[in-house]
Amino acid sequence: MNIIIRDLRFTYPTGLEALRGISLTIAPGEQVAIVGQNGAGKTTLVKHLNGLLQPTQGSVHIGDWDTRQHPVSKLAVRVGYVFQNPDEQLFSQNVGMEVAFGPKNLGYPAEKVDALVKDALALTELSEKTETNPYDLSSTWRKMVALASIISMDTDIVILDEPTTGQDAVNVRRIAHVIAALRERGKTVITITHDIDFCAENFERVIAMSQGQILLDGPANEVLGQEEILATTYVDPPQLTRLGLRLGLKETVRNQEEFLTAIRK
Repeated sequence: MNIIIRDLRFTYPTGLEALRGISLTIAPGEQVAIVGQNGAGKTTLVKHLNGLLQPTQGSVHIGDWDTRQHPVSKLAVRVGYVFQNPDEQLFSQNVGMEVAFGPKNLGYPAEKVDALVKDALALTELSEKTETNPYDLSSTWRKMVALASIISMDTDIVILDEPTTGQDAVNVRRIAHVIAALRERGKTVITITHDIDFCAENFERVIAMSQGQILLDGPANEVLGQEEILATTYVDPPQLTRLGLRLGLKETVRNQEEFLTAIRK
């Protein structure tokens, strides 16, 4: 389903204007990365998608729903949010119960809950850990439990807040695998990230924000090639992109495959 944001403005009770007229549309099935320095408004923006925050001005529509007219509990049917810190999200006695909580809370039949839980556990490689207390797992595996608990809700839209923070290389690959699987299923995946290499490898559209506004929005190659503008947001393009620019490659590259192809040309 479409996400349509029109002239979104948001001011915190302290008087801080965090969003200053954001307008954008995200089509069903898009993979979108939002980048920018701390305080750019990234988290404030995505918290409007599931109703955790309400616009001071403007509107946010998830499909045909205006988020101002639906509570967070109802928006959870359409938008799943994986927090940056899994410890803020996990509360059940074991992994199986944690992953089953969401679909049960949405009122799905028992058979559907079982199928969704089994699928989410398999996708996140947690099938052998169903009886384990999440807090007996390492932080990397707790991240996967948090991710599985959202996947099991089968929402059309999945938001990942800094998914690679504190993760080792093995778990980053697991997360990338999950994103690829969600893409194949037609899910919309939106991430906030400072990991620009992860962004380049896994997302086709990049939005760069600064001071509550959108500076760049477009295909990843186009946005990540705008080195000077990105510098104003304290974001550096991926290493291979920077190398390609220094070598004078005609095309902007963002991963190893694109780099080698451009070199051969």
